[in-house]
Amino acid sequence: MIPEESFGSVQSSRMQSTGLALEELLVTAQKQDCLTVGIYESAKLLNADSDSVVLCVLAVDDEDDVALQIHFTLLQAFCCDTGIDILRVAGVQRLQQLLGGADANRNQEESRDLHCMLVTNPQVDHCRLQEVETYCQESRRLHQWVPELVLQER
Repeated sequence: MIPEESFGSVQSSRMQSTGLALEELLVTAQKQDCLTVGIYESAKLLNADSDSVVLCVLAVDDEDDVALQIHFTLLQAFCCDTGIDILRVAGVQRLQQLLGGADANRNQEESRDLHCMLVTNPQVDHCRLQEVETYCQESRRLHQWVPELVLQER
């Protein structure tokens, strides 16, 4: 049996590793045009072609936004019904660092809606996708239906 302190550090290490895998996966998906960003755009894609979606990432730092929580609830229900892995992350600012700089044509004052992102191609950086999917499956086995990660600022 693993001592509780060791289990906590193993879990923390696992979350950190999965966070790095998620970051790499999102950057690769964006480069390969396999990343849909934004709640409205994600809902449109799920309605039109949910079979192409392999991962839904919901990013929130502000739990007080009721409208956002309603959108998340609806997206989570749809993804659960269709078998799409879901991952909630804290660290919208880190996502902005990772994904915001890649679009040079975007006005600096215009902020992207990074609260919902869909990865749509199962071939996208397959080993990283597999690591994130494994984390989601392990979390569901522990009755955490929507796994959570905290992305580390750098």
